[in-house]
Amino acid sequence: MEKLREQYEKEVVPALMKKFNYKSIMQVPKLEKIVINIGLGDTRDNPKALDNAINDLSIITGQRPIITKARKSIAAFKLREGANVGCKVTLRKERMYEFAYKLFNVALPRVRDFRGVSTTSFDGKGNYSMGIKEQLIFPEIEYDKIDKLRGMDIIFVTTAETDEEARELLTLLGMPFKN
Repeated sequence: MEKLREQYEKEVVPALMKKFNYKSIMQVPKLEKIVINIGLGDTRDNPKALDNAINDLSIITGQRPIITKARKSIAAFKLREGANVGCKVTLRKERMYEFAYKLFNVALPRVRDFRGVSTTSFDGKGNYSMGIKEQLIFPEIEYDKIDKLRGMDIIFVTTAETDEEARELLTLLGMPFKN
């Protein structure tokens, strides 16, 4: 899966330097990390759901997730401070590029009626967020072994200073944006 990292060094860096007129190679934006988060609303009713979500996320990413806890109590949601509410993984370096390659070339094309990801999900500082409705789009997940369809949030954190730079970086890496 070295393909994406090599592609970044050989194709993406020169293209970005030319397009944005960077003076130094250090100005070129790069992918810093990818954060994958699964939020669970039913951990109080179904404690096994958290274990299943952790298992799914570790199979998809190849890294053990950490458990996220509620920061404050909210009575309307029957939520107590410190209660388990989900899990997340932060991918960096090789695992990050491996996951990005798998997401762009294998998982996203498996989404039904897929026409590309939204171009409006940038945060203004060069980071991109997207949501996935079900974990079945990843080839490692076996349909018979899941207990429930779970969605996840995927955040691409870049060193880009503007959304335009980040969009160009992700496009050159292979992100299938809508036209």
